[in-house]
Amino acid sequence: MTRLAIIYYSSYGSTHTMAQRIASTAEKEGAEVRLRHVAETAPDDVIQGQEEWQAHRDEVQDAPVAEPEDLAWADVAVFGSPTRYGHVTSQMQAYLDTLGPLWQEGKLADKVYTAFTSAQTAHGGQETTIQALHTTFAHLGGIIVPPGYTAPVKFREGNPYGVSKVTGDSAELDDDDLEALDHLVTRALEVSRKLTT
Repeated sequence: MTRLAIIYYSSYGSTHTMAQRIASTAEKEGAEVRLRHVAETAPDDVIQGQEEWQAHRDEVQDAPVAEPEDLAWADVAVFGSPTRYGHVTSQMQAYLDTLGPLWQEGKLADKVYTAFTSAQTAHGGQETTIQALHTTFAHLGGIIVPPGYTAPVKFREGNPYGVSKVTGDSAELDDDDLEALDHLVTRALEVSRKLTT
């Protein structure tokens, strides 16, 4: 059974919903899944000042928090982060900064890695956010598996680096979003299985 870790951060819930879809699809594909959100690092008064942010914090307060060991455990890692100025969130970066000891031991290499993001606007930096994660995956010695244009949905969704959701008009996942997320994780699992057979 392929072990798949979904490591993500979400402020208002959009990236969380995407992560849940990936987890559901991976389980249907026969993977053992760990769905883990990274720890919140923003000050409480900032979170409490935004109703949607506080509501999402309340929703995930008892859910498992990502630890470096979750990544060491996995055969496939799917990372998700909202876009912040064309980059990952500070919360995600704080998690990545904890990986040094496992990286030095080579325990994060030779795994399949892929990524997804969400942003408020169509040109809000989704592709550079995913590419920033790809840079990290390269440093870990990971096998980066982008979706490319390997399915019809990618010609509609348009992001060959990963999957991105524009949340400006609606944070609801539409049919193309769901199909793109399904393709992302299914492709990552297929590549991983090819590498281990």
